[in-house]
Amino acid sequence: MQRQSSNRNQGAKAGDQVATTIQQMTNILAQLVEQQGQTPVNQLRNPENVEDRALERFQKFVPPKFLGGPDPETDEHWLEAMVDIFMALNYTEERQVAFAVFQFERPALAWWNVIRAKWEREHTTWIWVNFMREFNEKYFPPLVQEKREDDFIRLRQGTLSVAEYETQFTKLSKFAPELVLTEQRRMRRFIQGLNLEIKEASAAA
Repeated sequence: MQRQSSNRNQGAKAGDQVATTIQQMTNILAQLVEQQGQTPVNQLRNPENVEDRALERFQKFVPPKFLGGPDPETDEHWLEAMVDIFMALNYTEERQVAFAVFQFERPALAWWNVIRAKWEREHTTWIWVNFMREFNEKYFPPLVQEKREDDFIRLRQGTLSVAEYETQFTKLSKFAPELVLTEQRRMRRFIQGLNLEIKEASAAA
């Protein structure tokens, strides 16, 4: 009886954490939508300074350069490093793409110049899902791409805390952005991976 009561208390507590996490994700989305129609005054006055500071923060992480060799494992390690940095910086997707390709050196840079010209012709938006589509097609064999997507699809909370699960979810979603194109799909997949008792507790919260 005491164990059941303890489990219910733990589930309720975890449910509160999930509700808080979902609310935070919703608030962030609302803030991003609002910011799309607003430009800070200091950014209007000194856009170069804003970019300089953003680049300076990025470079403090000592991001690796990318040559684009024939070894998928090396390419994968570079991409993982970029994802880790961008998770810490919380930059816009456009800035993430710009700073990722800033690390390109030949022959990767030559490849990117071709892609950039194509994007300009086709008016392609600089967002992470578009970058990953091009990057995967060029550097990752289909089996590697499928493994990355499978890792994300199979992600479950298990013994992880809600915070640890959220971190893993955010990281792995970077490698399969097409599976979470909308905030609704992201939220649904996030909830699907939670432990059952936490789902129930969060639904009742």
